[in-house]
Amino acid sequence: MNYNLEVGLKNENEKVVKENMLASKYGSGEVDVLATPVMIGLIEEAALKAVDSKLPEGYATVGYDLNVKHLAPTPLGMRVRAEARLEKIEDRKLNYSVKVYDEKELVGKGTHIRYIVNTKKLKEKAEAKK
Repeated sequence: MNYNLEVGLKNENEKVVKENMLASKYGSGEVDVLATPVMIGLIEEAALKAVDSKLPEGYATVGYDLNVKHLAPTPLGMRVRAEARLEKIEDRKLNYSVKVYDEKELVGKGTHIRYIVNTKKLKEKAEAKK
């Protein structure tokens, strides 16, 4: 199936670090800085928004693999921005480069893989587990 996607598609996702996004509140550490799982969520959201709106009805992407380094802390109240760029398309497999910045510096970088799925089939598979 042709999904009408092109290498180079990109998206950014920006948020202000709030209390519930801190490692100390999220349960991923004891320090009041952006939690790594929150950074990962920002990355995934940027990646899916780069392509999902271009997919045919009934299709979406799901995260499959993420290899990210969390390089520097981001404090409460500072803006953080995740960028995702589609680098390679292999049928349903989408390979992204990802970077995360706060207002001062690069705070995260790596790669992310998402797969295009038929949402109806995915929901049926999940329901079958119940």
